[in-house]
Amino acid sequence: MAAMRLYHAPGSPYARIARMAVIELALADRVSVEEATLRDPASVLLPFNPVGRVPALVMDDGTTITETTPVLMMLDSLVEPARRLLPGPDAPRALAAYGRVLGMMDGIAVWNRELRRPEHERSPGVIALEALRAVRIADALERDAAAGGFAARDAAWFALVALLGYCEVRHPSFAWRQGRPVLSALFDAAQARPSVAATVPPPR
Repeated sequence: MAAMRLYHAPGSPYARIARMAVIELALADRVSVEEATLRDPASVLLPFNPVGRVPALVMDDGTTITETTPVLMMLDSLVEPARRLLPGPDAPRALAAYGRVLGMMDGIAVWNRELRRPEHERSPGVIALEALRAVRIADALERDAAAGGFAARDAAWFALVALLGYCEVRHPSFAWRQGRPVLSALFDAAQARPSVAATVPPPR
């Protein structure tokens, strides 16, 4: 049996990155992927992770690693260096791309959360700020991809696919494809990859 458990929520783009990593690194025999509810006081996740967020990787000794990047660090440590997904300090552009995608993911999460509130509780200022941020970063990502970025199947690539997949299915308020043919082509081509196809988020 797998000695480690990776808790996820099907709609989380952060957890999707870790789920794809388990598949890409061929760790299914060592890491079981288990679903957990969020914002639920009875969630099976809470005894391990009081933060209540995913991904959360529970080690065989009970130590729980939370947040996407530390989880990827641990998963990477289980395979030989040549197969690892996180860029190292010798690849600053790849690290920059990964950080840029995660920054956009954070903003999209705030925007989406705001839209789920009753209309009278929403902050137009927050929505406008995050919408502007998303457009600005997406335009930069389009330029990066057009210049040859995201060619490697590394953490930045998987984070980008998870981000665009989240927008596609669960945040249609952001028309991310408009004026971004390179990102659109990258995302569409990615759907044939088994780790991507196996982790598509459900509709809202």
